[in-house]
Amino acid sequence: MRMKLWSKGFEPDEMIEQFTVGRDRELDLRLARFDVEGSMAHIRMLQSIGLLSAGELDTLLEALTDILAVIDRGEFVIEPGVEDVHSQVEFMLTSRLGDTGKKIHSGRSRNDQVLVDLKLFMRSELKLTAESVRHLFDRLQELSELHKDKLMPGYTHLQVAMPSSFGLWFGAYAESLVDDMQMLVAAYNVANQNPLGSAAGYGSSFPLDREMTTRLLGFETMHYNVVAAQMSRGKTERAAAMAIASIASTLGHLAMDVCMWMCQNFGFISFPDELTTGSSIMPHKKNPDVFEIMRGKCNRLQAIPNEIALLTANLPLGYNRDLQLLKDIIFPATTELRSCLEMADFMLQHIRVRADILDDPRYDYLFTVEDVNRLTLSGTPFREAYRTIGHQVQEGTYRPTREIHHTHAGSIGNLCNAEIALKMQRVLDRLA
Repeated sequence: MRMKLWSKGFEPDEMIEQFTVGRDRELDLRLARFDVEGSMAHIRMLQSIGLLSAGELDTLLEALTDILAVIDRGEFVIEPGVEDVHSQVEFMLTSRLGDTGKKIHSGRSRNDQVLVDLKLFMRSELKLTAESVRHLFDRLQELSELHKDKLMPGYTHLQVAMPSSFGLWFGAYAESLVDDMQMLVAAYNVANQNPLGSAAGYGSSFPLDREMTTRLLGFETMHYNVVAAQMSRGKTERAAAMAIASIASTLGHLAMDVCMWMCQNFGFISFPDELTTGSSIMPHKKNPDVFEIMRGKCNRLQAIPNEIALLTANLPLGYNRDLQLLKDIIFPATTELRSCLEMADFMLQHIRVRADILDDPRYDYLFTVEDVNRLTLSGTPFREAYRTIGHQVQEGTYRPTREIHHTHAGSIGNLCNAEIALKMQRVLDRLA
């Protein structure tokens, strides 16, 4: 077994090793690139303050570049007996460069090394998630425009309420994603702060140039107070989890709508047979399993902010090993959410909508408000117009005019999709 970075001449019991390392070797593979990038910035700074020579810097950068190439080829592994990704990178350097490789850790604790890796990782994951959200947003806007003239029932309390349209339905989820992106940008801003140089949470007696590493790593700013930098562990993940949960909430609602609209009792939409599943006993079944699983996954994702809150709620100041478990929660969540977003985009490419839904007499009452408004516009006081139509409904004499005149911003006749697209772009620009 290789010596630990923190080794003082003894190794822990094997059971202790297995219990404390947990899933780190598996999860840390996603941090490998960011660990190398953080180390490259760190050693450039060390050379600038005289802790490395120019020759040593060049040697280390060459070796780290080679490790990056191994990562890019998918060949990077954390060897048996190596505790985590940070240890693996340092062991690879020392195996190749000897004492020069050992100098890479000067002025740095594993605490701020982990922190900077996680900050870089979360920035990358949030940007990738934003791209997936944007693809789904574009799909929804495209469908909104394509089907803007196809009417469907609107519901309140799951009771027939007022006329809606597929344009309004698709467009509603598009604009809802804009709000979710606001949450994602907020999480990105929390992640976009440099903790490197905070060491174990109390700084270093080396004259570290933290402004330099902030520039090199492309952070907007730094966590100035070194204790605050360590306190950001958990807060970064919690902010990201809130954004993930917000997007998952929107996507879960969409999945529920699709499941309902596919049901024969509604029959508003359908999908090609090959995108549905069947029953082992009922030959007529075409089930929305994709959207049911999506709904379930999105419901689970909405639990992770609470899981993180409970994990971090009563921890004392400074680093505590409980924080390692955050990776078990947030790492799979980012992948799960993008999988759901990409599947939703794929499925919606093939959605088929009905154009004749409101021809069914069961939807006649959708037009009562339209007829109340029509009487009001012709001079009848609103309350009297309401009673007139209400009595017709009660007496069974109501016959709808089936005329719809919605022109205000955001209504059936004026979807404002261009304005919604501009809202989304303004939010996305804040991630640039």
